[in-house]
Amino acid sequence: MDAFWIILTGSLVAICCSLLGCFLILRRMAMVGDAISHAVLPGIVLAFLFSGTREVWTMLLGAAALGVACTFLIEFLHKKARVQADASIGVTFTWLFALGIILISVYAGKVDLDQDCVLYGEIAYVPLDIWLTETGQNLGPRTVWMMGGVMLVILAFVTVFFRQLYLTSFDPAFAVAIGISTSVWYYLLMSAVSLTTVAAFESVGAILVVAFLVGPPATAYLLTDDLKRMLFISAGLGVVASAVGFYLALYLNGSVAGAISVIIGLEFLLAFVFSPSHGLVSRRRKVSELVEV
Repeated sequence: MDAFWIILTGSLVAICCSLLGCFLILRRMAMVGDAISHAVLPGIVLAFLFSGTREVWTMLLGAAALGVACTFLIEFLHKKARVQADASIGVTFTWLFALGIILISVYAGKVDLDQDCVLYGEIAYVPLDIWLTETGQNLGPRTVWMMGGVMLVILAFVTVFFRQLYLTSFDPAFAVAIGISTSVWYYLLMSAVSLTTVAAFESVGAILVVAFLVGPPATAYLLTDDLKRMLFISAGLGVVASAVGFYLALYLNGSVAGAISVIIGLEFLLAFVFSPSHGLVSRRRKVSELVEV
C-alpha cells in the first residue's frame, strides 16, 4: 500500500508540473520553475520563525509569498534593469536560495530543516504523514489530498484559460492586439507554478520539482507539434517516470526522487534520438535523402 501512495504522490506532482511546464517551455522560461523551487526556502524558514509553528498551511503561505515575490523580482530585473532573462533568473534564485541556507544555518537549533531534505525531499515518507479524522478514520496521506486539490486547480486553470495561455505563449503581439494582457497571464501562470512548487516542495524536494517542470514537457516537445497532445504526452511521461523510478529506487535501494529524475532524463534521451519528427535518427535520415536527391 505504501508503494501505491508514493507512486500516486509522484504522479500528482508530475501532472501538475508537466502541464505548467509545457507553457514554460514554449515561453523559453523553463528555469523559472528552478528559480521558484529554490526561492521558496527562505519563505518556509521565515514563516516558522515568525509563527513558531510547523503547521503546513503556515509554511505554505510563507513559501508561496516568496515564490510570487521571486517572479516579480525576475520580471523587474528583466524589464526595468534591462538584465537578460536568463541572468535575472540566475541572480534571483541563487540569492534567495543562499539566503534560505544561511537562515537554516543560523537558526539550525530552531528550524527542523536541512539542505538535503530541501533538495531531495522525502517522498518515501509520504505514507507516514496520514490524515486522521476526529473519529479516528484514516483518510490516507495528507500530501496526496493536498496535491490532489492542487491538481484539480491546475487542470481547471489550463482547461478554462487554454486559449489565453496558448496565445500569450505563442504570439504575445497578437494577444495584445485582441485585448489579452500578456502581463496578467504571465503572473497568473507564475502564480500557478508557485502554488504547485510550494505544495510539492515538502514531499519531493526542489530537484524533482524542476525535473518534472522541464523534463516531460521538453520530451513531449520533441514528440509532437500540437500543444494539446503535448500536454497529454507530458503528463503521461511524468506518471510513467514516477512509477518506473519508484521501482528502480526499490531495486537499487536508493533515492526515489533521484531514480525518478534519472528516468525522466532517459525519456528525454530516447525522444532526442528516436523522435519521428525531431529525433537525431530521423533528421539524419532526412539529410541522407536530400543528399541522394
